[in-house]
Amino acid sequence: MIKIPEFVKNLKPYQAGKLIEELAREKNLKRIVKLASNENPLGPSLKALEAIKEALPRLNRYTDSTSYETVQAIALKYNVQPQHIICGHGTDSLLAYIINAFTMENDEILTSEGTFIGIYVNARKFGRKVVKVPLKDYAIDLPKILKNISDKTKMIYLANPNNPTGTMFGYREFEAFMAKVPDHILVILDEAYTTYASANPDYPNGVHYEYENMVVTRTLSKAYGLGGLRIGFAVGPDEVINALYKVKLPFEPNLLAQKAAVAALNDDEFLKRTIELNQTSLKMMKAKFEQLGIKQVPTMANFILLLMPDEQFAQNLYQGCLNKGLIVRHVKSFGIPNGIRINSGTVEETEFALDIIEKVYLKLKNKYQLILKG
Repeated sequence: MIKIPEFVKNLKPYQAGKLIEELAREKNLKRIVKLASNENPLGPSLKALEAIKEALPRLNRYTDSTSYETVQAIALKYNVQPQHIICGHGTDSLLAYIINAFTMENDEILTSEGTFIGIYVNARKFGRKVVKVPLKDYAIDLPKILKNISDKTKMIYLANPNNPTGTMFGYREFEAFMAKVPDHILVILDEAYTTYASANPDYPNGVHYEYENMVVTRTLSKAYGLGGLRIGFAVGPDEVINALYKVKLPFEPNLLAQKAAVAALNDDEFLKRTIELNQTSLKMMKAKFEQLGIKQVPTMANFILLLMPDEQFAQNLYQGCLNKGLIVRHVKSFGIPNGIRINSGTVEETEFALDIIEKVYLKLKNKYQLILKG
């Protein structure tokens, strides 16, 4: 019999947000709105769609392993040297490569509770131990992370803004933190939501730093609307990028992803519309949640974390929304069992979502209060 390593046996695979098609198969609903996976409600850029169309006749050819055109576009947009950039199939893929390249069996990865589930899953795929530091007021506690560095710490993972809380640490905190991290520990700065946070003057734009022990990851799955193509990139010093090229799969990202990425990166008007819509939708949500008395965490991303009285209330709200055609995200697996995450949508989607949440929440709240009184 083939022996499966214990860490693989015990591994819980990443659970993505529920698919629209999946819910449609399960329930007979006239309308379904998904605001669970922090996707761009505008869809992809029209320029990206045109680039995909033009590339279709070349699908018989293998793609460029160095993602030359995409790397050049990234370098130009963010003023980064091309040799400091590597592309991959989204942040998850890049995290796997980073862990593979820079950790060994007994090394530990230090991060926070209540952060991006992808770091937990990818670390466990390689049998690495993850040490989690509690959040402080739903934000990453940088001083506490420093205090938890041990002889086994090889890597630190930080998401800024954090997912699923939407909180952000500023550049002063970050620079003070980096000044105290030992040089042999690699810091991963995950900036998946940088498009939404970068307008904040306190935001520490990771690609503008030149730390020898830091790698920045970004994705085009969120603001750029390319989640279905899975493309992201990492920025870091020569030594880090060269090592990542040694472990990455040779023909990723695929041709369509690379061509779409170049076009999307050059579509400033689309990005402007995305940011404006996000602000409009979140404003509507915040007002409604305040009216309903639902606790929410202040956000710098394209989603809001709602805090329910307990885990069961959150699960019931999630299921109640599903039953009415609204897909949100219960973030128990991220480490916040009483949390519900909802991302921004179009105005119509937002109105639909808020109507459903109000009905489901008020019904559950009344039941919950009766139980407490009983």
